[in-house]
Amino acid sequence: MSDKREEQVAESDRDRLGLRADCGSCFALCCVAPAFAASSDFAIDKPAGKACPNLRTDFRCGIHTRLRTSGFSGCTVYDCFGAGQKVAQVTFGGRDWRGEPRSAKQMFEVFPVMRNLHELLWYLAESLTLQAAKSVHRDLRAALDETERLTGQSPQTLLEIDVAAHRQDVNALLLRVSELVRAGVPGRKKKDHRGADLIGAKLGGAHLVGANLRGAYLIGADLRGADLRGADLIGVDFRDADLRGADLTGSIFLIQSQLDAAKGDSTTKLPASLTPPAHW
Repeated sequence: MSDKREEQVAESDRDRLGLRADCGSCFALCCVAPAFAASSDFAIDKPAGKACPNLRTDFRCGIHTRLRTSGFSGCTVYDCFGAGQKVAQVTFGGRDWRGEPRSAKQMFEVFPVMRNLHELLWYLAESLTLQAAKSVHRDLRAALDETERLTGQSPQTLLEIDVAAHRQDVNALLLRVSELVRAGVPGRKKKDHRGADLIGAKLGGAHLVGANLRGAYLIGADLRGADLRGADLIGVDFRDADLRGADLTGSIFLIQSQLDAAKGDSTTKLPASLTPPAHW
């Protein structure tokens, strides 16, 4: 399958499953349900279940166009993978937490469960496009169908799901996909950086072709000119990492919000499905 065809297949699955955030169909759940801790990402402390003070009565952000300059860069890199509108329009049938405050607590508890499930659907959809992982496509499709089934359950049933156990099962499949894909990457390095603490690391020009960087902490790392072709980047924390001149083509499980948290420029090479953030 050509790269273009693979991209089209992934887009079709993601559109069918509603894995792209549609804020206009949500009730600003990401601005209420999670807790914020005052940091470089958030200008204030906000407890879980309490609306951000910047949230307007129409469920829109009052500082959306100046989030970064107002100290809320964390909001600009958040992606619910479409979980917000699923909870708002399907799980709760269009009933919002302001109009029906008795449902608010349950809605806020369901939201992170749905987000976890939608995130898994995103990675499963990508995996199904990778020909190197064809030997496990049947298992991937079964996992995707089961995860999709779970997203359609009632609020109470969703809260009873053992999300950690389900994620563990899916992650085992995704790890197998990673191994199959990276095994075919020419010149790959076999050193395992999974979960590595590489905060602030000096990795300019590093040869990380086909590397396993799953869950690595690369906050503030210097990756200028690094070769990350074919690397597994699932869960990598790229906050403030310098990706100028880096080559990420062919990398797997890289998502837009990871790039949004990083620094880069016109010389950064990206997979075709992703776009350079506006602040680059």
